[in-house]
Amino acid sequence: MPHKMSTAQLTSEIFRQMSLIAEDEGKLKRALKALKRITATKPDPTLMTEEDFVERVKNAEKGPRATMQPNENLTDFLKRQGYAI
Repeated sequence: MPHKMSTAQLTSEIFRQMSLIAEDEGKLKRALKALKRITATKPDPTLMTEEDFVERVKNAEKGPRATMQPNENLTDFLKRQGYAI
């Protein structure tokens, strides 16, 4: 079983590995590209302004509505709505 490393140990190992490639520009560029990919933040698609939220609710209220039938379970309801369950 692999040994679990602490944050300090991981940091130390990263710097040790970086020192091994410090003189190789190509490897340094690859390492930088990988680090940038790892640290890149992606926008949260669920974030919206209050105005956007209210607009979406109003648009949803205008759209078609579906209700569950008496004694219908959620799986059957979703199937009836066309979802592949």
